[in-house]
Amino acid sequence: MPKNSNLKSILIIGSGPIVIGQACEFDYSGTQALRSLREDGIETILINSNPATIMTDPSMADHVYLLPLNTKSIIKILKDHPQIDAVLPTMGGQTALNLCIEADEKGIWKDFDVEIIGVDIDAINITEDREQFRELMLKIGIPMAPQATATSYLKGKEIAQEFGFPLVIRASYTLGGAGASFVHKQEDFDELLTRGLEISPIHEVMIDKALIGWKEYELELLRDANDNVVIICSIENMDPMGIHTGDSITVAPAMTLSDRTYQRMRDMAIHMMRSIGDFAGGCNVQFAVSPDEKEDIIAIEINPRVSRSSALASKATGYPIAKVAAKLAIGYHLDELENQITKSTSALFEPTLDYVIVKIPRWNFDKFEGSDRTLGLQMKSVGEVMGIGRSFQEALHKATQSLEIKRNGLGADGKENKNYDQIIEKLTYASWDRVFIIYDAIRMGIPLSRIHEITKIDMWFLKQYEELHFLNNEISTFNIDTIEKDLLLEAKQKGYGDRQIAHMLGCLESQVYNKREALGINRVYKLVDTCAAEFKAKTPYYYSTFESDMETADGKRYADNESIVSDKKKIIVLGSGPNRIGQGIEFDYCCVHGVLAAAECGYETIMINCNPETVSTDFDTADKLYFEPVFWEHIYDIIKHEKPEGVIVQLGGQTALKLAEKLSRYGVKILGTSFESLDLAEDRGLFSNLLKENNIPYPQFDIATTADEASAIADVLDFPILVRPSYVLGGQGMKIVINKEELEKHVVDLLSRMPGNQLLLDHYLDGAIEAEADAICDGENVYIIGIMEHIEPCGIHSGDSNSLLPPFNLGDLVMQQIIDHTKKIALALNTVGLINIQFAIKDDTVYIIEANPRASRTVPFIAKAYGEPYVNYATKVMLGEKKIKDFDFKPELDGYAIKQPVFSFNKFPNVNKKLGPEMKSTGESILFIDSLKDDEFYDLYSRRKMYLSK
Repeated sequence: MPKNSNLKSILIIGSGPIVIGQACEFDYSGTQALRSLREDGIETILINSNPATIMTDPSMADHVYLLPLNTKSIIKILKDHPQIDAVLPTMGGQTALNLCIEADEKGIWKDFDVEIIGVDIDAINITEDREQFRELMLKIGIPMAPQATATSYLKGKEIAQEFGFPLVIRASYTLGGAGASFVHKQEDFDELLTRGLEISPIHEVMIDKALIGWKEYELELLRDANDNVVIICSIENMDPMGIHTGDSITVAPAMTLSDRTYQRMRDMAIHMMRSIGDFAGGCNVQFAVSPDEKEDIIAIEINPRVSRSSALASKATGYPIAKVAAKLAIGYHLDELENQITKSTSALFEPTLDYVIVKIPRWNFDKFEGSDRTLGLQMKSVGEVMGIGRSFQEALHKATQSLEIKRNGLGADGKENKNYDQIIEKLTYASWDRVFIIYDAIRMGIPLSRIHEITKIDMWFLKQYEELHFLNNEISTFNIDTIEKDLLLEAKQKGYGDRQIAHMLGCLESQVYNKREALGINRVYKLVDTCAAEFKAKTPYYYSTFESDMETADGKRYADNESIVSDKKKIIVLGSGPNRIGQGIEFDYCCVHGVLAAAECGYETIMINCNPETVSTDFDTADKLYFEPVFWEHIYDIIKHEKPEGVIVQLGGQTALKLAEKLSRYGVKILGTSFESLDLAEDRGLFSNLLKENNIPYPQFDIATTADEASAIADVLDFPILVRPSYVLGGQGMKIVINKEELEKHVVDLLSRMPGNQLLLDHYLDGAIEAEADAICDGENVYIIGIMEHIEPCGIHSGDSNSLLPPFNLGDLVMQQIIDHTKKIALALNTVGLINIQFAIKDDTVYIIEANPRASRTVPFIAKAYGEPYVNYATKVMLGEKKIKDFDFKPELDGYAIKQPVFSFNKFPNVNKKLGPEMKSTGESILFIDSLKDDEFYDLYSRRKMYLSK
């Protein structure tokens, strides 16, 4: 039992919908905490409004409340469950902490006799109130940058006059750096000060003297009630101070710190954590270090909760920070807990890494037209990837291969920027693609000293880049026949993909692959074991690398592969890679359920993914985890190593789907719907022909591959016309055009960005109602799991629409057409598993917009609304273990469930916020209403046409 035997029932507050600055890392930490508490027999009650997450799955907590995150909901839960002893607010990011503070100020915890665990309110207040934090740090002897607090415009002006420029303005009690900005000159100050004061909920800003060019570090700590403290991970930002850590390229362990300075930083972090309050749990501390030989250390901030970085640190080290933090919150001491990876050592230890990890953020600026793409103190990325390698260079390459931005790694892919002025501009004003631009600058011959002078990135990192450039040049002097084994092995050890090496050698990727196979240059897999192989690890969590052969005493040569292949029948599930708009946490939910369902059917489950924020990359979700890029070369090597029965691609969004064609070509079995059917649905022209054959209505359409063809089609179709590229997710590149000039401009733009793409031109059904259906098909029978009607008109992307389940004003005739069309299409496509179909309804006729024979964004929402595990059922159908008739479907929903999109436009103040066919929302929440008379429904319905942009 937990050390505090009084705690029998605990409320956990989740983080709500995903927004920029607070993503699915809190789904991961919340899920770990719930599992951790339940291990100890504690009743768990969860409040979270996000339907797309694993955290809100009925299996995760004893009671799940999908309610808005406000004090009204908290009071309702506390009345329903008077047995609640404590609240754990540290697993739900800033949202959960802010709600906990608000409930405390209103006396709610006191009224219901609920204890706050895992943190104390004083600690939150001290760390969030910049002035209090500064005073405490100075009192305990921790250096801070010159700082002062302003609660008024006038006070802010006085501080600026005293400090001089450049300055940093930070708003108190905000998330993801909201309201924070650099001010280089007087004329920008007034506007940025006003914005910071407005954004802060307590109208307070801290003004700091800017530490331009200083290096930035983070430490992840855990402390127990006995005051034992362990440092789990050191993280170095490759980018210097001035870029939000969520937008920085980060490396673990820290690479450029002297040991002496690292020990000083450790001591300071422990001192800081012990001084901010008497609590047991996780903590994240950020420091700045001067870039000279003195290595002065200045504290930036401390977060007394699990954070974005603690999810990264957990995946980087294998140490489950949130799981252990939850145990500490209920009274355990670190020396009483076991190391979850080795199962034989204590949790009171500091992990040792015998590898390097590199995290690179993933941005979606293309969704925010006109946005400021330079990076600064306010976070703008929507997701992240992590690469693990035996060197910084290998990890860096693997991370860039994971991003899914049509790059094969650093350079050597024909996509280098060769414009000197543009390169200098992008280095000067930190750009989202600077990880590539640095390489381009070195290739162009710009000296390292000049790059360092502009970017202030440590010379060690730049020299690592330079080494890659020299290697590239050397390889380019050979061809596929003349390159020697040692040089090819070195390229692979430094992370170069076969595609990149082929580019350098002027040959095909397959030729490089065959050559290295012939030379015995093969991937080996290493364990993430927390202890650099000092103890035996029990948890199979792997990354790949390349090793030189070792030779035994009897002359036998081999490379050490730590991934032992069992003789069980296996299934591989391909994950969805980094979060982005259009492909978010809902696919992680689907992947996790797919893994669990395959395990129930007796398969050994293998997960491949590279997203450190997710539950699918937790070390104990699948039987085996390969933390690798969802990138052809990596996947194919794992498949060859493991020899699975087949691969599931329908659960990992477009990322996994895009690999279906190659898997099929290489003879790898795709479980569920075949590649041919997936391709048929994606190819807009072929799919429309299928609809024609089945007498199913669809908007008039034609296909164009040039601007001239598009113009000729427009003469027949009539405007408005919806232009759609093939093979995209989240409505990427979709637009409604109303004249030839707009059409030509958009088509030329699309074809320059997506050469060779087929563009589908539909006559846009103006004023139509949009609806969608999700179904499971076993090849013979179809079960429709849910039909939803969108509140907004047709033309706004389904991911940006408020959707009602079940529909609220479609007549019987229309509903019957939706049912008939869904069943007919699912069977015509030979669907085995999930399918999502979208409809436009005009004059009581149901037209088909598109069909996706895969898991969709809406499946988790429907599963939560009806209380049924649809992904579990669909996976069993894909595996051929069950048929539709084997399931006892009993959906339960009183009233209606509304899927409400959530946007992050506040990060891009000057962007057009109008909605259209291209998706822009970053997350969603679920709202249950009893009837259509509900005020919230009325409000949504009355504003439904406000945002449609053509």
